[in-house]
Amino acid sequence: MADANSILYIVLIGLAAGVLASLVVPTGLDLLGAIVVGIIGAAIGFYLFPALGAHVTTNPTVASIITATVGAILLLVLLRFVRR
Repeated sequence: MADANSILYIVLIGLAAGVLASLVVPTGLDLLGAIVVGIIGAAIGFYLFPALGAHVTTNPTVASIITATVGAILLLVLLRFVRR
């Protein structure tokens, strides 16, 4: 079971990734939307990076933000494509 620090870490990484992704793909997300997109994007990124053989070699927190942001950007692009 995840403790409070782990949950806080996940939410903060999700927030950072969601905000960065919404700067790249403008969507007008509110704070909660950015967190949700960031957390879902993290799941996508953490699945895709190893599957594609990609590695981020830096501080683990920075690597998590980069991976989650790339996943969130892919999610926003996919959602934008589906809406059209």
